[in-house]
Amino acid sequence: MEERVFTFSGWLNHLLGLAEHSDKNFFVYQMLEHSALVILIVAVLALLATRNLKSVPSGLQNAIEWFVEGTLKLGADMMGEARARKYLPLIGTLGLFIFVSNMLGIIPGFESPTANINITLVMALIVFLYYNFEGIRANGFFHYFAHFAGPVKWLSPLMFPVEIVSHLSRIISLSFRLFGNVKGDDMFLLVMLLLVPPLLPLPAFFMLFFFGLLQTFIFMILTYVYISGAVVLEEESH
Repeated sequence: MEERVFTFSGWLNHLLGLAEHSDKNFFVYQMLEHSALVILIVAVLALLATRNLKSVPSGLQNAIEWFVEGTLKLGADMMGEARARKYLPLIGTLGLFIFVSNMLGIIPGFESPTANINITLVMALIVFLYYNFEGIRANGFFHYFAHFAGPVKWLSPLMFPVEIVSHLSRIISLSFRLFGNVKGDDMFLLVMLLLVPPLLPLPAFFMLFFFGLLQTFIFMILTYVYISGAVVLEEESH
Protein backbone atom coordinates (compact mmCIF):
# COMPACT_ATOMS: atom_id res chain seq x y z
CA MET A 1 0.00 0.00 0.00
CA GLU A 2 1.39 3.38 -1.00
CA GLU A 3 2.25 5.59 1.96
CA ARG A 4 0.98 9.16 1.71
CA VAL A 5 2.91 12.02 3.27
CA PHE A 6 0.97 15.11 4.28
CA THR A 7 1.83 18.26 2.35
CA PHE A 8 -0.03 21.53 2.02
CA SER A 9 -0.24 21.06 -1.76
CA GLY A 10 -1.76 17.61 -1.43
CA TRP A 11 -4.29 18.79 1.17
CA LEU A 12 -5.30 21.76 -0.99
CA ASN A 13 -5.74 19.59 -4.06
CA HIS A 14 -7.88 17.14 -2.09
CA LEU A 15 -9.98 19.97 -0.66
CA LEU A 16 -10.61 21.50 -4.07
CA GLY A 17 -11.09 18.16 -5.79
CA LEU A 18 -8.15 18.68 -8.12
CA ALA A 19 -6.10 15.92 -9.67
CA GLU A 20 -2.57 15.33 -8.50
CA HIS A 21 0.02 17.45 -10.28
CA SER A 22 2.26 15.81 -12.82
CA ASP A 23 5.93 15.49 -11.91
CA LYS A 24 6.75 18.18 -14.46
CA ASN A 25 4.51 20.82 -12.91
CA PHE A 26 4.44 19.70 -9.28
CA PHE A 27 7.12 22.04 -7.97
CA VAL A 28 5.70 25.00 -9.90
CA TYR A 29 2.24 24.50 -8.41
CA GLN A 30 3.71 23.89 -4.96
CA MET A 31 5.72 27.12 -5.16
CA LEU A 32 2.66 29.11 -6.25
CA GLU A 33 0.42 27.59 -3.59
CA HIS A 34 2.83 28.25 -0.75
CA SER A 35 3.54 31.78 -2.03
CA ALA A 36 -0.21 32.48 -2.18
CA LEU A 37 -0.55 31.18 1.38
CA VAL A 38 2.21 33.51 2.60
CA ILE A 39 0.58 36.49 0.87
CA LEU A 40 -2.74 35.57 2.49
CA ILE A 41 -1.13 35.32 5.94
CA VAL A 42 0.58 38.70 5.54
CA ALA A 43 -2.67 40.31 4.36
CA VAL A 44 -4.62 38.86 7.30
CA LEU A 45 -1.97 40.00 9.79
CA ALA A 46 -2.02 43.52 8.34
CA LEU A 47 -5.82 43.59 8.48
CA LEU A 48 -5.97 42.38 12.08
CA ALA A 49 -3.24 44.80 13.19
CA THR A 50 -4.97 47.86 11.69
CA ARG A 51 -8.61 46.92 12.24
CA ASN A 52 -8.91 48.57 15.64
CA LEU A 53 -6.02 51.01 16.05
CA LYS A 54 -5.34 52.31 19.56
CA SER A 55 -3.20 55.18 20.79
CA VAL A 56 -1.54 52.77 23.21
CA PRO A 57 -0.82 49.73 21.02
CA SER A 58 -0.90 46.17 22.29
CA GLY A 59 -0.77 42.67 20.88
CA LEU A 60 -0.44 42.40 17.12
CA GLN A 61 -0.66 46.17 16.57
CA ASN A 62 2.30 46.63 18.90
CA ALA A 63 4.32 43.98 17.04
CA ILE A 64 3.62 45.56 13.64
CA GLU A 65 4.44 49.05 14.93
CA TRP A 66 7.67 47.72 16.38
CA PHE A 67 8.51 46.22 12.99
CA VAL A 68 7.71 49.47 11.15
CA GLU A 69 9.70 51.62 13.59
CA GLY A 70 12.66 49.24 13.44
CA THR A 71 12.61 49.25 9.64
CA LEU A 72 12.48 53.05 9.57
CA LYS A 73 15.36 53.37 12.01
CA LEU A 74 17.39 50.92 9.95
CA GLY A 75 16.92 53.04 6.83
CA ALA A 76 17.24 56.40 8.58
CA ASP A 77 20.77 55.56 9.72
CA MET A 78 21.81 55.17 6.06
CA MET A 79 19.75 57.66 4.04
CA GLY A 80 17.83 59.87 6.45
CA GLU A 81 14.32 59.48 7.79
CA ALA A 82 12.57 61.13 4.83
CA ARG A 83 14.07 58.72 2.31
CA ALA A 84 13.61 55.77 4.66
CA ARG A 85 9.87 56.51 4.85
CA LYS A 86 9.71 56.73 1.05
CA TYR A 87 11.14 53.24 0.63
CA LEU A 88 9.41 51.70 3.65
CA PRO A 89 6.52 50.12 1.64
CA LEU A 90 8.90 48.13 -0.57
CA ILE A 91 11.33 47.04 2.13
CA GLY A 92 8.62 46.41 4.72
CA THR A 93 6.65 44.26 2.28
CA LEU A 94 9.75 42.28 1.32
CA GLY A 95 10.61 41.83 5.00
CA LEU A 96 7.16 40.54 5.95
CA PHE A 97 6.99 38.20 2.97
CA ILE A 98 10.45 36.76 3.63
CA PHE A 99 9.90 36.37 7.38
CA VAL A 100 6.52 34.62 7.03
CA SER A 101 7.95 32.44 4.25
CA ASN A 102 10.88 31.42 6.43
CA MET A 103 8.60 30.63 9.35
CA LEU A 104 6.27 28.60 7.13
CA GLY A 105 9.14 26.29 6.27
CA ILE A 106 9.57 25.41 9.95
CA ILE A 107 6.10 23.84 10.07
CA PRO A 108 6.24 20.16 9.04
CA GLY A 109 4.29 19.54 5.83
CA PHE A 110 4.91 23.03 4.48
CA GLU A 111 7.74 24.42 2.41
CA SER A 112 9.13 27.93 2.52
CA PRO A 113 8.70 29.84 -0.76
CA THR A 114 12.11 31.39 -0.09
CA ALA A 115 13.60 27.88 -0.35
CA ASN A 116 12.83 28.11 -4.08
CA ILE A 117 15.38 29.92 -6.24
CA ASN A 118 12.63 31.23 -8.55
CA ILE A 119 11.06 33.24 -5.70
CA THR A 120 14.33 34.65 -4.36
CA LEU A 121 15.52 35.47 -7.88
CA VAL A 122 12.34 37.44 -8.62
CA MET A 123 12.74 39.43 -5.38
CA ALA A 124 16.40 40.12 -6.19
CA LEU A 125 15.45 41.33 -9.68
CA ILE A 126 12.79 43.61 -8.21
CA VAL A 127 15.35 45.17 -5.88
CA PHE A 128 17.94 45.47 -8.68
CA LEU A 129 15.57 47.16 -11.13
CA TYR A 130 14.05 49.40 -8.48
CA TYR A 131 17.26 50.80 -7.00
CA ASN A 132 18.68 51.50 -10.46
CA PHE A 133 15.43 53.20 -11.47
CA GLU A 134 15.52 55.33 -8.31
CA GLY A 135 19.17 56.18 -8.89
CA ILE A 136 18.44 57.38 -12.42
CA ARG A 137 15.38 59.32 -11.30
CA ALA A 138 17.23 61.02 -8.43
CA ASN A 139 20.46 61.86 -10.26
CA GLY A 140 19.69 61.78 -13.97
CA PHE A 141 20.65 59.05 -16.44
CA PHE A 142 24.13 60.31 -17.36
CA HIS A 143 25.14 61.42 -13.88
CA TYR A 144 24.04 58.11 -12.37
CA PHE A 145 26.00 55.94 -14.79
CA ALA A 146 28.97 58.37 -14.79
CA HIS A 147 29.73 57.43 -11.19
CA PHE A 148 30.29 53.83 -12.38
CA ALA A 149 33.48 55.11 -14.03
CA GLY A 150 35.00 56.19 -10.71
CA PRO A 151 36.68 59.44 -9.71
CA VAL A 152 39.84 58.90 -11.80
CA LYS A 153 39.17 59.52 -15.50
CA TRP A 154 42.05 57.50 -16.92
CA LEU A 155 40.80 54.44 -15.03
CA SER A 156 37.28 54.79 -16.41
CA PRO A 157 37.64 52.12 -19.15
CA LEU A 158 38.59 49.63 -16.45
CA MET A 159 36.25 50.74 -13.67
CA PHE A 160 33.03 50.95 -15.70
CA PRO A 161 32.82 47.24 -16.69
CA VAL A 162 33.95 46.25 -13.20
CA GLU A 163 31.11 48.28 -11.68
CA ILE A 164 28.60 46.79 -14.11
CA VAL A 165 29.65 43.26 -13.17
CA SER A 166 29.60 44.24 -9.51
CA HIS A 167 26.01 45.47 -9.73
CA LEU A 168 24.86 42.43 -11.70
CA SER A 169 26.45 40.16 -9.11
CA ARG A 170 24.10 41.65 -6.52
CA ILE A 171 21.25 39.74 -8.15
CA ILE A 172 23.12 36.48 -7.57
CA SER A 173 24.18 37.51 -4.09
CA LEU A 174 20.68 38.46 -2.92
CA SER A 175 18.89 35.49 -4.45
CA PHE A 176 21.36 32.67 -3.75
CA ARG A 177 22.19 33.80 -0.21
CA LEU A 178 18.55 33.72 0.85
CA PHE A 179 17.72 30.58 -1.14
CA GLY A 180 20.79 28.65 0.04
CA ASN A 181 20.36 29.45 3.71
CA VAL A 182 16.61 28.77 3.84
CA LYS A 183 16.91 25.58 1.76
CA GLY A 184 19.67 24.38 4.05
CA ASP A 185 17.56 25.12 7.12
CA ASP A 186 14.61 23.19 5.66
CA MET A 187 16.79 20.18 4.89
CA PHE A 188 18.32 20.29 8.36
CA LEU A 189 14.86 20.30 9.94
CA LEU A 190 13.74 17.40 7.72
CA VAL A 191 16.73 15.31 8.79
CA MET A 192 16.09 16.13 12.46
CA LEU A 193 12.44 15.08 12.19
CA LEU A 194 13.39 11.80 10.50
CA LEU A 195 16.18 10.82 12.87
CA VAL A 196 14.95 11.78 16.34
CA PRO A 197 11.66 11.52 18.29
CA PRO A 198 9.10 14.32 17.73
CA LEU A 199 9.88 16.41 20.83
CA LEU A 200 13.67 16.38 20.64
CA PRO A 201 13.97 18.78 17.65
CA LEU A 202 12.41 21.62 19.70
CA PRO A 203 15.78 23.40 20.19
CA ALA A 204 16.28 23.18 16.42
CA PHE A 205 12.96 25.01 15.87
CA PHE A 206 14.19 27.95 17.98
CA MET A 207 17.49 27.97 16.10
CA LEU A 208 15.71 27.95 12.73
CA PHE A 209 13.45 30.77 13.93
CA PHE A 210 16.53 32.86 14.69
CA PHE A 211 18.15 32.01 11.34
CA GLY A 212 14.93 32.90 9.49
CA LEU A 213 14.81 36.24 11.27
CA LEU A 214 18.48 36.86 10.49
CA GLN A 215 18.03 36.16 6.77
CA THR A 216 15.09 38.57 6.70
CA PHE A 217 17.20 41.29 8.32
CA ILE A 218 20.09 40.72 5.90
CA PHE A 219 17.86 41.00 2.82
CA MET A 220 16.22 44.18 4.14
CA ILE A 221 19.46 45.92 5.11
CA LEU A 222 21.12 45.07 1.78
CA THR A 223 18.12 46.50 -0.06
CA TYR A 224 18.45 49.71 1.95
CA VAL A 225 22.21 49.81 1.23
CA TYR A 226 21.70 49.38 -2.52
CA ILE A 227 18.98 52.04 -2.70
CA SER A 228 21.01 54.43 -0.55
CA GLY A 229 24.08 53.96 -2.74
CA ALA A 230 22.02 54.70 -5.85
CA VAL A 231 20.20 57.84 -4.68
CA VAL A 232 22.93 59.42 -2.53
CA LEU A 233 25.95 59.32 -4.85
CA GLU A 234 27.91 62.01 -3.04
CA GLU A 235 27.83 60.19 0.28
CA GLU A 236 28.69 56.90 -1.44
CA SER A 237 31.75 58.45 -3.05
CA HIS A 238 32.77 60.01 0.26
